[in-house]
Amino acid sequence: MLLWAWRGQAHDVISTKITWTQEIARIVYSHCSHCHRDGGTAPMALISYQQVRPWAKAIKEEVHERRMPQWGAMKGFGEFRDDNSLSAEEIHLIADWVEGGAPEGEPQYLPPVPARARQPVVNARGQAVGDGHRLIRPLLLSAISPPAGLTQGASLRAIAVLPDGSVRPLLWLYNFQPKFSRRFVYRDPIQLPVGTTVRIDGTGRIRWESYSQ
Repeated sequence: MLLWAWRGQAHDVISTKITWTQEIARIVYSHCSHCHRDGGTAPMALISYQQVRPWAKAIKEEVHERRMPQWGAMKGFGEFRDDNSLSAEEIHLIADWVEGGAPEGEPQYLPPVPARARQPVVNARGQAVGDGHRLIRPLLLSAISPPAGLTQGASLRAIAVLPDGSVRPLLWLYNFQPKFSRRFVYRDPIQLPVGTTVRIDGTGRIRWESYSQ
């Protein structure tokens, strides 16, 4: 949640070619609109320029500190279907746009507002898995969840060590925020053979959802 708003001045100096309609709206629509829209879970909509402009400074601060969008997992450590985290380039674009006066741009370049995303459904069996768990049968790993009771600010990293010594990243949580706890669904199920060992650097047992083979 954004904690404060910054009211833009009517005569801000525009010093950037980055605009809401050409660059920033695409980022917001891709990463933020599923919550920040009418009827969404966020306390304010961020769909139109008029809705976004008063929050410009706060948005810059929130994305720079990676408090928004709410995600929690380290980017690039596992590929997840619902990953809405920002890349470093996207964060820089937002910062440059805000510092340059947050201009609106030409309306004809504004992309269409995306439809509300539907949450993926995974029909798989769940299992609590601890450090050192070794597979006695192959499986397809489809989703993973943090340990129940993981505390505020905690970190956890889970990997799968395959029999040939190769490593598959499963999940890396840093500075965990319990109020944003979520289920992480893999973009493509991870195939794990017999003899794979789970290693967890952190506290607790992860819960994964898998298909037996």
